[in-house]
Amino acid sequence: MQDHAFLKIIDATPLVSIDLILKNSSGEALLGKRLNRPAQGYWFVPGGRIRKNEEIVNAIKRISSTELGLELSFNQMKLLGGFDHIYTDNYLGEKGVNTHYVVLAFMIELEQEVKIIADDQHSEMKWWPTNSLLQSDQVHLNTKRYFDL
Repeated sequence: MQDHAFLKIIDATPLVSIDLILKNSSGEALLGKRLNRPAQGYWFVPGGRIRKNEEIVNAIKRISSTELGLELSFNQMKLLGGFDHIYTDNYLGEKGVNTHYVVLAFMIELEQEVKIIADDQHSEMKWWPTNSLLQSDQVHLNTKRYFDL
């Protein structure tokens, strides 16, 4: 889809997305430092948009494979709930167009260590203790909300 056609969609309607809250055996959460808008430069949980006609179970597999190099299963997940993420900017940086995501947040507690392979949307990935991420001004507020329930 052309950038400006997609920008019109962003301007007119919310986007539906999935966020993946991964916790390791120490209770730390995996965050990636975002390279793209919105939330550029912030630490954020992995996630992505659900595509038209893509079922949630398939979106989780695609997003986890793409962003983590690890295919996660819907059956491993616990739904935390639905969240609104409203940003003043958009992925193109066009003035006057904000972005609204309706996010389905899923959590998984990993029983064993896994090798995470960051994608081209993150400059780095790291595990954060919950108290550290809640106190950091480098972690986006929308991510903090998942841990402040």
